[in-house]
Amino acid sequence: MRIVNPSFGLQPESARGRSGPIVLDTDWASDPIAIISNSKPNARELLDGMRQMMSEFREIGNIDYHAKTSAALPASDAMNAEIASRYKGAILALAD
Repeated sequence: MRIVNPSFGLQPESARGRSGPIVLDTDWASDPIAIISNSKPNARELLDGMRQMMSEFREIGNIDYHAKTSAALPASDAMNAEIASRYKGAILALAD
């Protein structure tokens, strides 16, 4: 799994050093996306709103919600492994 800031983009390893447009590994219009909450108050509401807004330009059946067990603890290794194996991109939210 590669974490990127989608406002800048990141070329895949195979395209580095070549000129031309940046090509992202994730197709945000169709690939499976994990929406991940840090489990703070209002994070779920923020993420649900984002998911609904995305429905205006893409199918959202493959955008799944995940939450850590506690805002005070990191995500488990199992959760990280599952997300990395099932999704092409992730949206993370911090809220209060």
